[in-house]
Amino acid sequence: MKSSQQNEDHFLVSSPSPPGSRRLSTDLVGEVTLPPPSTSSPPMEPSAPQPKRFVRFDVDDELVDSTAASLANRDNDERWTYDEDFLNSSDDDDFAHAVEGGTAPLLTNIAAPSVVVAGLDIDGFEDPASRSGMKMAFMNMANSIIGAGIIGQPYAFKQAGLATGVILLVVLTFLVDWTINLIVINSKLSGANSFQSTVSACFGKWGLISISLAQWAFAFGGMIAFCIIIGDTIPHVMAAIFPGLKDMSVLWLLTNRRAVIVLCVVGISYPLSLYRDIAKLAKASALALVSMLVIVVTVVTQGFFVAKELRGTLSGPLLTLNSGVFQAIGVISFAFVCHHNSLLIYGSLRKPTLDRFARVTHYSTGISMVACMGMAFAGFLTFGDKTMGNVLNNFPNSNLMVNIARL
Repeated sequence: MKSSQQNEDHFLVSSPSPPGSRRLSTDLVGEVTLPPPSTSSPPMEPSAPQPKRFVRFDVDDELVDSTAASLANRDNDERWTYDEDFLNSSDDDDFAHAVEGGTAPLLTNIAAPSVVVAGLDIDGFEDPASRSGMKMAFMNMANSIIGAGIIGQPYAFKQAGLATGVILLVVLTFLVDWTINLIVINSKLSGANSFQSTVSACFGKWGLISISLAQWAFAFGGMIAFCIIIGDTIPHVMAAIFPGLKDMSVLWLLTNRRAVIVLCVVGISYPLSLYRDIAKLAKASALALVSMLVIVVTVVTQGFFVAKELRGTLSGPLLTLNSGVFQAIGVISFAFVCHHNSLLIYGSLRKPTLDRFARVTHYSTGISMVACMGMAFAGFLTFGDKTMGNVLNNFPNSNLMVNIARL
């Protein structure tokens, strides 16, 4: 009896485990300590097998069936990705659709720091509405290409010769199209988010310094070219429209070259340059494209009404190969340079992918080539060896439509 009581106490009271003992756990008495096995103790009976325990979730069978059906019907992964993208908008569908071999939309951080700041909403998150669609991106890139250089295309044909000028224009267009896309590809491969960072990753510190100086020089030179064009056109237009403007006390400044340049830079160019996001310039770019179209139409149509004494001659070298080929390359290249804006335009897309940006580039360069070709043919065939650097200066100041184009 005493031995039985001791064994009972041994099972009910938790005590330190002696060496070699085993510990079990139970839901009734807590921790139980068993004595170490001995050869004299009877063998223990095998315990009953524990039932397997499963965790069951409440699953909506209808939801599972609908999801499986949608996955089974998704035979075109590319189109499904295109449709399911939350940045997809209907304004892009009217302009371009998904093409075979296209990549899925990839979000990008390619943008200048100022562009990133401008694209943030009040909570600090990026606002997709601040980005532009393919139409607006096309406007920005086409405006970057078709600029002041278009009025110099007839002069480029004069320097290179008609046949050589056509070849140069086509070859340089394809070269520009290829290099613009190459910049974006290099930026993605190098993990850079700007034009300068891409060059720095490829060529190091001196490459960054070189490209920074080159970009500054190009932008500064382009600005000077625009100022020269403004000074050459606006005063003549104002004097032709308002003959008595020179005699007025204050308004005579509109006929002064220097005053007009200052007014246009301070009142138009400077305010537009304050935008942080290049996508905001889409409407201004559209207006600029319309202006370029007016210039091309004016040169094409008004060339038929030019007096005979203002027309030039077309000799042999002017029709085939002339001595100013390298000058022509410079003039045509200046008209097509937009590489410094390529990454900014790519980053402004709502769904920035290489295929979508390639379509924007192809449309922009193609239309720009057609516009430059029409301008060059019309101006050069009209004025021949008398073609000036600014073809609008070949027209008389009394031509109303030409004066409108100068504006």
